[in-house]
Amino acid sequence: MQARKEVQLILDDGSRFSGYSFGYENPVAGEVVFNTAMTGYPESLTDPSYSGQMMVLTYPLVGNYGVPPQTFEANGLSTFLESEKIHAEAIIVSDYSENYSHWNAVESLGDWLKKEKIAGITGIDTRALTKLLREKGSMKGKIVFEDENEIDFVDPNLINQVARVSCREVITYGNGKKRVVLVDCGVKHNIIRCLLKRDVTVIRVPWDYDFNTIEYDGLFISNGPGDPDMCDITVGHIREAMKKEKPIFGICMGNQLLAKAGGAKTFKLKYGHRSHNQPVRLVGTNKCFITSQNHGYAVDNDTLSDDWEPLFLNMNDGTNEGIRHKRLPFFSAQFHPEAASGPTDTEFLFDTFIDKI
Repeated sequence: MQARKEVQLILDDGSRFSGYSFGYENPVAGEVVFNTAMTGYPESLTDPSYSGQMMVLTYPLVGNYGVPPQTFEANGLSTFLESEKIHAEAIIVSDYSENYSHWNAVESLGDWLKKEKIAGITGIDTRALTKLLREKGSMKGKIVFEDENEIDFVDPNLINQVARVSCREVITYGNGKKRVVLVDCGVKHNIIRCLLKRDVTVIRVPWDYDFNTIEYDGLFISNGPGDPDMCDITVGHIREAMKKEKPIFGICMGNQLLAKAGGAKTFKLKYGHRSHNQPVRLVGTNKCFITSQNHGYAVDNDTLSDDWEPLFLNMNDGTNEGIRHKRLPFFSAQFHPEAASGPTDTEFLFDTFIDKI
């Protein structure tokens, strides 16, 4: 086995963590965040919502089931991943397993990272790192190989990450009975798949595209990375669409943009929600669902107007997990009901959306 190169993770508070490289060897900077899911690193790495972020996995053993093939269906959707490429800036783990075993694996995680030119470091005390991030909040960080001045710290939330990951042109999928416009803020491919299997035509448009020029039956606003305040163009288009009173459904970033279009405000969470085990409660009931989440911002419930109300609440910290309009067919979820590597408790929300069309 080839000797691994020593590497350092430096946080903007001065904290340093030493480890070894198992990915692409090039300095990188971003926002350091943690994910408590026990599985699903191929899906998480290819989730566009991780753009600009360095992902710390709290589960200690990573890489033991390898990576699935990067194949695509006839419609262009990835067969096993959430997009065409890795979007996270880096992956940080405690114990990387170079040896892997899985019926669908074709290569190691390390080889995949090198091919995609993504940094990976192992030998890090991820418990101590996660504890630090919980206490101080998500921080800027950088991975350096030779000199700590190899690269500067970067705050990805000051960059329009949605513009980085959104499609560049209109793409149409399927030939279903109903037409759904999907505003691509960084959509995961399984969201498109969940819509297609409900017999709809999906018209995927760039984040800043004026979809109000298109004839459609329902509007879907996707997940995406970064600060929702960067997407005022999209918010304006959603606000115009509301005048048509056609069904609107948003997920993750879509929840935040729908809320902003309705006049509410968002705020940055201390360390975000990134896991497969987030409990949310359907407001007005005792029904609780286990959900997959990946977001660093939340809707401020106190800023919702009288026409809107919370739909779901997080049972851990009480933050907003979805909203709905009291009279019109507009609703959203902050979590991911389509989560391929997480729980499927809430996929019924796609049926709720289609039934409204």
